[in-house]
Amino acid sequence: MELMALHKRVIGLDVHQAQITACAILEEADGTTRIEQRQFGAFKRDRRALADWVAALCPDEVVMESTGIYWKSPYAALEAVGIRGQVVNARHVKNVPGRKTDVGDAQWLATLSRAGLLRGSFVPPARLRELRLISRQRQKLVGQLASEKNRLHKVLTDGGVRLGVVVSDLHGQSARAMVKAIIAGQPPHEVLGFASRRLKASREEIFDALQGELTDSHRFVLDELMHHVEEIEARIARFDARLLDGLKDERNALALLQTLPGVDLIGAAMLLVEIGTDMEAFGSADRLASWVGICPGNNESAGKRKSGRLRKGNLYVRRLLCEFAHAASRTKSVLQSKFQSLIVRRGHKRSVVALGHKILRTIFFMLKRREPYRDSATDYEALSVQRNAPRWIKALTRFGFIPAAEA
Repeated sequence: MELMALHKRVIGLDVHQAQITACAILEEADGTTRIEQRQFGAFKRDRRALADWVAALCPDEVVMESTGIYWKSPYAALEAVGIRGQVVNARHVKNVPGRKTDVGDAQWLATLSRAGLLRGSFVPPARLRELRLISRQRQKLVGQLASEKNRLHKVLTDGGVRLGVVVSDLHGQSARAMVKAIIAGQPPHEVLGFASRRLKASREEIFDALQGELTDSHRFVLDELMHHVEEIEARIARFDARLLDGLKDERNALALLQTLPGVDLIGAAMLLVEIGTDMEAFGSADRLASWVGICPGNNESAGKRKSGRLRKGNLYVRRLLCEFAHAASRTKSVLQSKFQSLIVRRGHKRSVVALGHKILRTIFFMLKRREPYRDSATDYEALSVQRNAPRWIKALTRFGFIPAAEA
């Protein structure tokens, strides 16, 4: 199949774990076209040789499929010699009969690229790609922490201790102190001394919940779990510090995102390393939502809408958006009203995804316009007066604008 050429010199790369197959389609000055094919290994010296070969050909475009994580090293090698490759979605490169070889794949990529039929995926700058490693590992640690906390709760329950019934957070300051006292073998009346007066449950209810039949095996497992929980929490704190230190030049963007209900400092930082701050890279809020994979699928035929299932996308951003949606649904904002109107018709899970979609679109315009979030359901003037009125009255009284008796 012959496609009309828009680029004269293109290179397609079929990237695997141990091998990179390259195919260059080059149009010479006299109008003739030649095809040059090469194979490279995947080690550092091979990637350097690939970058040197590509640079020598002076291509208009270099394309590769986003194959797992294998594309990242060749991409960085090309970036080091001043060539910014195009990473394309493998789903957009359809299978064509008779080309299912590495050479055929590379040539087909080059052919599509030459005709201008491929659109590159978003690839953040190298600095943000490095911070992604920290952010994504942090998400893994948070998952491990939740798993270990749940396990600790189950072991306590297995031993007859029902502390989770009378305490909303088993790992709050007061509850953790009680759990450590239980592990140490202190009797219930002594453990009760660690209970905070702010707990809603009565002292009698807490005392009853502390009654159990913990064996030495229970206490051993609980002790190991508690140490592991605290170790993971310390790791997460170190990851947080490293992530925020790497984003110290993006303080304005971080502060901007935190004006949105449900978004805290760490959440804003983890989102920025995934989508960056330059929204021109996506072009529109619809494309950003499609890239994340949080917008409804589009499958219509003969006037009938079929499946609206979510497509694959960036799972890390999607998880963050769902966390933001959960938090925003509990705030006094228009986002809470949106969630409450959705949950009646769509159910909890779909409502969370829909609210996450709305939050992502809002974030797009906030970053593009560099404007903070303004909630239509909030009277910001009244909030400002409520917050500052006592200070203003004291100042007016001190300088004689208001008599002291009236103040």
